Amino acid sequence: MFGILIRALTAATLALAGAGALAQSLIVDTAAVAQAIERGAVVWDSRSAKEYAAGHIDGAVNFGAAGDLFRDPVREDPPPAAVAAKLFGDAGIDILNREVIVYGGKGDALAYFAARMVEYYGGRHAKVYHGGIDDWKAAGKPVSTQATKLPPVALTLESERVGALWTDEVIERVRRGGAQILDVRTPKEYAGQDVRAIRGGHIAGALSIPYEDNWRDPAAPAKLASKEVANKDGMALKSADELKALYAKLDPAKETVVYCQSGVRASETAAVLRDLGFSNVKVYEPSWLGYAGVLNAPAENEVFVNVGALNGQISALRGRVTALEAELAKLKQTPR
Repeated sequence: MFGILIRALTAATLALAGAGALAQSLIVDTAAVAQAIERGAVVWDSRSAKEYAAGHIDGAVNFGAAGDLFRDPVREDPPPAAVAAKLFGDAGIDILNREVIVYGGKGDALAYFAARMVEYYGGRHAKVYHGGIDDWKAAGKPVSTQATKLPPVALTLESERVGALWTDEVIERVRRGGAQILDVRTPKEYAGQDVRAIRGGHIAGALSIPYEDNWRDPAAPAKLASKEVANKDGMALKSADELKALYAKLDPAKETVVYCQSGVRASETAAVLRDLGFSNVKVYEPSWLGYAGVLNAPAENEVFVNVGALNGQISALRGRVTALEAELAKLKQTPR
């Protein structure tokens, strides 16, 4: 009897430990989303209104594309807390008191960014349904084209920038030395061959692991675009063991600063690292767009934008557009 009791207690302890681990996971699957819906979680569709209207998880709410709502069109930084409070409040999403599940398309980094915005303003980091609408449909789960509207909530957000670092903080860490910094942009961006800010290159000492390397097939989007594959299966996350091997050069107990161009792609890798047990993960919010603008911030593979060449390309493009417009005008005048 005593042995049976011990085995029962052990099983219960393991079950509780497993449940605790599941509760802490930021990345969830189809079954977990269905369970969350049953217990009353808010499901946030972070895609555009057009995509939402074409078909969404039954009961999910949408208030526009998260990438448009929570990024300044110039700096690409999140808005002040008061603005975010109105956005979430008008949508009926009480980020301070409700469990939130966010999804987009499979592997969509903007869904991770949207989930991180919940934590950024003081809520508990929303969970991300990595498989998104693609896995939901593949599982035969109910899809709706009818919009779900939640009652607005009065929301006061007193926190801002939770889990994020700003440019001065990152520069200080770089100059001090010993910082663990992860660049999740493409290899060409990292090498300064693809310049998307005032200068190209990367933060001095940063390690390069593109965020697509989290997927089973990092080339999946390109293959999908060229019709080499017919679905997004390759954008599923690698196994936990494969992901641990991918980040084996990093110390899980050390602060890890993750950045990309503007903080979106970094959001996906940050969630992956936290699920792997990294205890102190920060997203550098302005990312390379902000860092590149501080010209004395230490960088490697540094290259500056060639403004003359850029103006030449723009001029050539304008010439082609003008020529095309002229051809279209001629076609309209041609009798049929």
